[in-house]
Parts: sequence; C-alpha cells; structure tokens
Amino acid sequence: MHGPIAVIGGAGRLGALVTRRLAEAGERVRVVSRHPERGTPPPPGTELWQADVRYADTLAPALRGCAAVVFSVEPGTADSGPHSPETTVYSGVRNVLAAAAEYAERPRFVLVSQIFVTRREHPMNAYGRLLDWRLRGEDAVRDSGFAYTVVRPGWLADDGSAGAGVRLEQDDRGDGWVSRASVAEACVRALGSPAATRRTFEVYNEPGPAPADWEPLFRGLAPDPLLALRP
Repeated sequence: MHGPIAVIGGAGRLGALVTRRLAEAGERVRVVSRHPERGTPPPPGTELWQADVRYADTLAPALRGCAAVVFSVEPGTADSGPHSPETTVYSGVRNVLAAAAEYAERPRFVLVSQIFVTRREHPMNAYGRLLDWRLRGEDAVRDSGFAYTVVRPGWLADDGSAGAGVRLEQDDRGDGWVSRASVAEACVRALGSPAATRRTFEVYNEPGPAPADWEPLFRGLAPDPLLALRP
C-alpha cells in the first residue's frame, strides 16, 4: 500500500499478530493503542502511536496519511462506562471512522468483530449487551462509505489445535474455533483483496493445510446487502 497501515489495538494479542504479518509483507505499520509499548515488542520500524478509541480527539493524528486501518480492540464487558462494549466497540468504531473521514483519501477498513452478533438471546449478550454493540459497530462500518471488510472470528485459540485449514462462512449460523494467527492472516489478506471488499464473514479453522491462496475463499463470499434498519 502507498501509506502506513494503522492497527487499532495493535498492542493486544491479536493486534500484535496482525502487526507482525503486515511487517513481514513489507508494509509500514502504526500500532495505535492506549499503551503501545505493552505486549510483544513490535517488529523493527513499527511506529508507535498513543491514542484511545474512546476519545475521538486523540485519533486523527495517528490516522493521518494511513492507507488502511485494522480495528482490533478488546470490547470490555461492563454494563456502562469506559470499559463497556458500547463505548469501545460501538462508539470506538464510530470515533475511528470519523477521524479517518477527515482526510481526502479514506483508508481501507478491516473490522474484527465476532461470531454470534446476530444471536441476541446468547448468554454472551448479558455482558454489557456485547453482541448488540458489536453488531451496531459493524453496521456503522457498513454505513460509512469506506471500502471495508468485517471479519467475525470463531472462538479464539492461541494454538492450531483446531487445524490449519480455514473455512469462511456467512450469515452467522455456524460455530467453531479459530487461531488468532488465522484471524490475523484473514485481516492481512483482506486488506489487499478487492474480492473481500464489502464482505462480512465468519472464519474458523478445520483439519488440513493452511491456504496458500485466499482469493478463492474471498471470491466465494456474497457481498453485504444494503444496510437495513435494525431494532
């Protein structure tokens, strides 16, 4: 890409993997985080920017000149306040979109969400309405006018115990596990793929080798319908 890629939440476990893979691919990376120096040391040459998705005025400098944004933020589970899903993965997403929209060249946007966001009755929704706010964050991205991809990981694992193969699904009907490494790979591959633009998909691991080429997986996805109002 012609500019740096901002990884929002790049000091977290998933964000650090995204950062590493982008650096391996020769991209310039900005880790944007409340505490960018924490966690796994980033690859040499990575830019560290301190910013907080909860406070819109901190974000614009970190996004200036960026060609793409990967939003990978832990949601929190409080019912309200600064550590609630509403604040982090709904208002936080909107704040990043608003900051990025200040520039003439709108960056490519990849949002990391999760499975089950359409299943309001699931027990996870008891934690600060986590699923509801995740879905509203997704819808904010879909309605933004940005070129985007929404990645919905299955249950996250730090190893490859579910296999190295990758299965992409849509419509939030499935279930399964996926390694953080596979999710990071999905984000990186989606950034460079027109076939992944305006797509929302779930990602799971399965037995078999890791895909060498993700394009057939992306080409099998249906584009998102026009956004409808949700209750």
